[in-house]
Amino acid sequence: MWRPDRIRLAAALGGLAVAVIVGGWLGLLGAVPGAVLLDRLLRRIESPAVRARRLQEAADLPLAADLLAAAMRAGAPVDRSVLAVAEALDGPLAVRLGRVGRTLQLGGGPEEAWSALDGVPGAERLASAAYRSSNSGAALAGAFTRLADDLRADRATAAEASARRAGVLIVLPLGLCFLPAFILAGLVPVIVAVLGDVL
Repeated sequence: MWRPDRIRLAAALGGLAVAVIVGGWLGLLGAVPGAVLLDRLLRRIESPAVRARRLQEAADLPLAADLLAAAMRAGAPVDRSVLAVAEALDGPLAVRLGRVGRTLQLGGGPEEAWSALDGVPGAERLASAAYRSSNSGAALAGAFTRLADDLRADRATAAEASARRAGVLIVLPLGLCFLPAFILAGLVPVIVAVLGDVL
């Protein structure tokens, strides 16, 4: 069943609005670039569902790395460890890890298998640790444990930076409210009194 592309429809309506508001030949000439620009801008906006999925995957990644390290320390091979973690987790990261485990189980290379985690914030470090391990034979459990700690530290740093940024952003409206009040209540009477004495 055919469904219209909502973004393209909104961009076309935006271009039509430009043509109507500006009017004439200039409006017609501005309508097409306006519609194309609006289409590109609207496609860059992340939908709430995609954003929620991305945030959930990023939140689950440190736990997944810890579980992978624990499963590998227990002696499970990489493919079974990944599948066990995929079964233990719930959510979109579990689906991606399931793809990684099945690809590894079917004999796919690490590059192909771990590419299922593309787009997950922080997963590129997980994949690069797996590539290095497959090439050099280094222990993967220790790398995953360190990675989980690093991901948690990055998350704490990002939360702290966000809190600091919120504190700075709160000052602006406060200043916009208090500055005019200070000028009207503090400076204007002094200036009027000084000018009254001078004149």
